[in-house]
Amino acid sequence: MLVPVVGSLAARAPWVARAWGDRTPARDILLAIYIAILAASIALLAVVAATGPSVAIEAAAVSLFAVQIVYKVLTAVTVRNALRNPVVLSNLGIAAVHGVTVATLVPTLLG
Repeated sequence: MLVPVVGSLAARAPWVARAWGDRTPARDILLAIYIAILAASIALLAVVAATGPSVAIEAAAVSLFAVQIVYKVLTAVTVRNALRNPVVLSNLGIAAVHGVTVATLVPTLLG
């Protein structure tokens, strides 16, 4: 999900202003956060590809998912008219998917 979003924000695609508003420092900060999450995700995938899965990597993935779940759900609280905003709605959907992933990984971590 992050690759097209980061690409669109960076390229200033026309639909971006409709979803996130005009370019502002806040939107650029959001882009930086998305790039950081994307970089961490790519790094975790590279480690798994190079070394195979491990409890430490799964724990790191759960932590990354947890941060994303929290901030995505919080957008429903912090954004005005949240349930009319396409970004908030997609955030809630993605948070649900991440929640299922975390619920699947946590039992193996707790052993």
